[in-house]
Amino acid sequence: MNKFDQFLRHRQSLLIQYKMGDMTKSEFIEENFRYMESLDIKPFTKVDNIKKAVYNHHYYNTYAKYWRWIANDPKNSDKERRNYYAESMNYYHLKDKTTLALLRLIDFNCEAYYVNVKSKQLKGKLIEIVIKDPDILMEIDAFHYLGDSDEGDFLILHTKSAAIADVLRAEGLLENKKQQSLTDDYINKKY
Repeated sequence: MNKFDQFLRHRQSLLIQYKMGDMTKSEFIEENFRYMESLDIKPFTKVDNIKKAVYNHHYYNTYAKYWRWIANDPKNSDKERRNYYAESMNYYHLKDKTTLALLRLIDFNCEAYYVNVKSKQLKGKLIEIVIKDPDILMEIDAFHYLGDSDEGDFLILHTKSAAIADVLRAEGLLENKKQQSLTDDYINKKY
């Protein structure tokens, strides 16, 4: 099994553990980070296929969440907190660039909508992007690793990027209406 397949299998394993209540959101974030570190695969500089885009998206998202989680540690000084938040924001920016690259690779074959959230910071900003096309999912061999849950047959991404929102609107995919996220429990849980 190649490293990408290992990555997919491990990610799915963590998702199942989280959904089953075997790990908290913080544990999920930390374990994702530790695993990405252990893989020792840096993000691809050229994102020219779906697998590379999915890997890079997960890499940047994992690192963004991890550094945000670290920033929230009350033991940090103000300077440390600012530095960790800056690191997190940099990774979120790189994740959004990768998300846009992925959307272009799949010719925007997705659904996108704003989601209902509890967080005041995310209200009216968080967009869920759902990729359901079996051909696209097979490209990353997603069905081989996914469970039986409703959201399990899809690739679900999130962003609050205004630039991505503009592109999705221009493609006729995003309206201002909100709906419940397919990952509602996860996105509304603090860490």
